[in-house]
Amino acid sequence: MNTSDWGILSLSLFLGLGIFLFIVRIVLTWYPQAEPNRFPFSLVVLPTEPFLIPLRKIVPPLGGVDITPIIWVGIFSLLREILVGQQGILKMM
Repeated sequence: MNTSDWGILSLSLFLGLGIFLFIVRIVLTWYPQAEPNRFPFSLVVLPTEPFLIPLRKIVPPLGGVDITPIIWVGIFSLLREILVGQQGILKMM
């Protein structure tokens, strides 16, 4: 594997992990008794919160539901497909 393959693999893993963390974050909102500042929930909350804070200033809750994690899942999925998907930009180079 050359350097570009490692870069593509790293980017794919980063975006995949991001999607996974945001999905787990969405599931955590279904359980109000889960305290986000306590272990093991903090392992999901700490890496995702920096992405959610700025978007929450732009996108208000919809019917009392915070939809920003759903938006980030869409963004990360789109980026992953466009950049490193089967016919992604970085795969064609």
